[in-house]
Amino acid sequence: MADIIPFDQRDGSLWFDGALVPWRSARIHVLTHGLHYASCVFEGERLYDGRVYKLREHTARLFESARILGMRIPYTDDEIDRATLEAVAVQGFKDAYVRPVVFRGSEMMAVAAHNTKIHVAIAVWQWPSYFDPKEKLKGIRLDISKWRRPAPDTAPTQAKAAGLYMICTLSKHEAEAKGYADAMMLDYRGLVAEATGANIFFVRNGELHTPIADCFLNGITRQSVMALARARRIAVFERRIEPGELEGFTECFITGSAAEVTPVAEIGPYRFTPGAISETLMNAYADDVRKPLSDVKLAG
Repeated sequence: MADIIPFDQRDGSLWFDGALVPWRSARIHVLTHGLHYASCVFEGERLYDGRVYKLREHTARLFESARILGMRIPYTDDEIDRATLEAVAVQGFKDAYVRPVVFRGSEMMAVAAHNTKIHVAIAVWQWPSYFDPKEKLKGIRLDISKWRRPAPDTAPTQAKAAGLYMICTLSKHEAEAKGYADAMMLDYRGLVAEATGANIFFVRNGELHTPIADCFLNGITRQSVMALARARRIAVFERRIEPGELEGFTECFITGSAAEVTPVAEIGPYRFTPGAISETLMNAYADDVRKPLSDVKLAG
């Protein structure tokens, strides 16, 4: 871990509350509401060949997440799109990760914080594939987490909210301590949900099966991969999946902006063989993200 540069000690600039600022000077107070009470939403986006994949869709979800948490972003969708491209341009990377984040400030330190300022920041940094590209086609190993995705009437499950990732961090840490790459989470009913930061798909008889996204995010990458599959006449079924059904699936993969499309070889006691459909969709997605999609030109 010695070669990892701490995120507060990196070079360049990022976009913060309306302007580009030096990366190392983008600071907040320790009594920021978003830190103490999880009043924070964010996005994870990928830059490919200088273009942000599905930028419009990510920005729209950022605004919806903020709305769900009762936060009004003090900019328009177009302004955030332009700010994203400014943050991308100043860093000068061709391929990178993009992180917009919205959070309540430090004006009030209590559960209720209606009068706090809503801050917005957008940072861009180089981040290679979430999983080792050389190992991808072999398939990664997932543990089965003891933590479950909450019911939609107990948490804002359709928001990409920071607080919902607490159990994801716990799950991934526990999985990595056992030698796994990640963990699969069940939902509050005990049904298959997703991985800690990615949606999950299974293959049986040449068809795709994926859990209904009713208590976790309907990922933008998830939607893209389903569209790519249907375009290739691969049937896609969104349905409730019991854990015991995993024994009958032949392939498995996870999807997300960070994970992209990553085959899975093992989930706890269940085994899968990354095959033709996993490879087809992995390659189709790799091609799709490098098309000039969702690009927004800066005004002027």
